Amino acid sequence: MSELDLGVAAYKNGKYDDATQHFRKATDLDSSPPVAHLYLATAYSSQYLPGVESPDHKRLAEQAIEQYQAVLDSDAPLPPRINSAKGIAYLYLNLKQFEDAKRYYQQTWGFDPNDPEPYYSIGVVDWTLCYQPRMEARANLGLRPDEHLDARKREQKNLCDEPRAKNRALIEEGMDSLNRAIQLGPDYDDAMAYLNLMFREPADLECEDPAARRDDLKQADHWVDRTVAVKKARAGKNLTAMAPSPQ
Repeated sequence: MSELDLGVAAYKNGKYDDATQHFRKATDLDSSPPVAHLYLATAYSSQYLPGVESPDHKRLAEQAIEQYQAVLDSDAPLPPRINSAKGIAYLYLNLKQFEDAKRYYQQTWGFDPNDPEPYYSIGVVDWTLCYQPRMEARANLGLRPDEHLDARKREQKNLCDEPRAKNRALIEEGMDSLNRAIQLGPDYDDAMAYLNLMFREPADLECEDPAARRDDLKQADHWVDRTVAVKKARAGKNLTAMAPSPQ
């Protein structure tokens, strides 16, 4: 058996260390096909645990990214290159290197502009980048969950204005990306759920415009309703598919 075949067999048996060694040997060959790098990247990625920030786990992610990049830089067919771009983006997302994650998700648009997943993922990244600083501002004021930032609670100059200006481009990009994902996948309930969350970002920062805040919250609630409707419709279809045929 070739090193590639031995690696595949080890991977299927959950022996990721052995699989990694075989795939590494396969990639060391001068004539190694791009698929060997893809398999090696997958083996590294399978051992990486998101949220574990030890140097060893970070190194696994970096090694996986290196191998995925080798596939992207090769003349491999389109599907492996798409999978590699998504693999790199996913790893950067979990490493909290958000701009790098967005760059690779955006790269997949050129491969397949009709795939809704990258648009959704960029929306998630943009929401994360908005949400974290807003939560920090709220924590600094000791606000309850049901309170929002407003002019009367300002204890720092431009507490609303600064994050609103900083987040404006992210909110616009995130909403555009999530809407595009829904256009491409009309039942993409995860994208709808994040569009709800994205509308709540500017709502909390409408410190001096209650009407704008109400409008943002109305839009957010609309997407909550759409998400629930899609989930119910899907559940109904699943129940119908599982029902026994009449005799």
